[in-house]
Amino acid sequence: MAVPRNALRKWEKVRDWALRLPGAVEEHPWGDTVAKVDRKVFVFLGVDDGSHPLGVTVKLTDETAHAHALASPGAEPAGYGLGKAGWVHVPLEPAGAPAAELLCDWVEESYRTVATKRRAAELDARAAERAGR
Repeated sequence: MAVPRNALRKWEKVRDWALRLPGAVEEHPWGDTVAKVDRKVFVFLGVDDGSHPLGVTVKLTDETAHAHALASPGAEPAGYGLGKAGWVHVPLEPAGAPAAELLCDWVEESYRTVATKRRAAELDARAAERAGR
């Protein structure tokens, strides 16, 4: 199955953003790509080999962001009971799928939900440094 170019570009942007966050590492449990901080997953990226539709799964505890993500075409609470804890799976391929920038915002929220306060403070310091330039 061919991977739609637009969806792959979004996936790559989201992956790159996730891996630039403080302490983020990429791992491949179960054959999927995930980004972790301090051994905790903050975004499931699935696979990019065309064997499954591209999508991302993030933990959104902000009610507005959670509802917005679930309103995306094909979005649904994550499986394996993760949906009960705020995890949402958002497909990247359907028409009307969220833009990469919005997906990156959701990845950052998921990171902040999972990361330690120290890591979140590192992220805030980076943002403040960039704003001060």
